[in-house]
Amino acid sequence: MFLVRSAFWLTVAFLVIKPGVDLERAAQDLSGQALSAGRQVVAEAIAADECTTIACVGGKAVLSAAIAEPAPVVAAAAPAEPGSVPLPRPRPDRAG
Repeated sequence: MFLVRSAFWLTVAFLVIKPGVDLERAAQDLSGQALSAGRQVVAEAIAADECTTIACVGGKAVLSAAIAEPAPVVAAAAPAEPGSVPLPRPRPDRAG
């Protein structure tokens, strides 16, 4: 068991230390693939259900829209002027 644990942690250390490996990017890609696969499974389950009422058809439409690919998140823009961000308050005299 000691050898197995040692091999595991040495492998993890190698992956972390190895140059050229972007773990954050790899984790984001894996997360995106998992979400896409989950959406696909849910979409197939929704499509397989037979509808006979208008409520069922409407529910399927709402669920299909809910699992659609979300719009990309746009990062917040930086302030237009460097002086538009308030400066921190000065230290009180008693703090010195």
